[in-house]
Amino acid sequence: MTAADVTPAVAAVNIERTYDLGGVTVPALRGVSFTVERAAYVAIVGPSGSGKSTLMHLLGGLDRPTAGTLRIDGRDVAALTPAELAQLRNETIGFVFQSFHLLARTTALDNVALPLVYRGLNARERRARAREMLARVGLEHRVDHRPNQLSGGEQQRVAIARALVTEPTVLLADEPTGNLDTTTGLAVMELLERLNAESSAALVLVTHDREVAARAKRRIHMRDGVIEADEGGAA
Repeated sequence: MTAADVTPAVAAVNIERTYDLGGVTVPALRGVSFTVERAAYVAIVGPSGSGKSTLMHLLGGLDRPTAGTLRIDGRDVAALTPAELAQLRNETIGFVFQSFHLLARTTALDNVALPLVYRGLNARERRARAREMLARVGLEHRVDHRPNQLSGGEQQRVAIARALVTEPTVLLADEPTGNLDTTTGLAVMELLERLNAESSAALVLVTHDREVAARAKRRIHMRDGVIEADEGGAA
């Protein structure tokens, strides 16, 4: 077993995030600690204003804690330069959003290949890896279609393929079924769970949907900027 195999995907120790709003300090996170192991399946839940969206931004390397220590794939985000943090996002974190965020005038194949541009891979290799990933999500027959030629479920599958093509350590899914009907949403969740089981990427999803959250092996409940409960794991 290598060191990478035992390094947690995420390790948060007493992280805080405060915002200065018109001279008033507003705490969004107040001393949050938890660990997410590789290949884990975790749902982050809580009411609006609980801090879960702030936590998602921190886990995605889109923001830094005001205090405490946050390590993603063993790297302390506070110690990274902006360029290093951008590299960490590209190499370590995959994002799946409620609204898909696909490039409208770009084929499914090139949408999926896009993150690999920043890896310095040549066009042939990028497209080969993207094609392989689209096949894994069942869209090998739709590689040349643009988003407006795809259903909502197919667009989300493209987004999942794009998130996983870089072989990330953490797959962050923000309300991944929010824009889908019940049947399509279920199919997307089953796909995410299968891909999670097949890889070492930790699946961390933020959701308001209780049925979606109930599928996760672990549920972290947020309220007022703290972890209220941690079902299936230790806070």
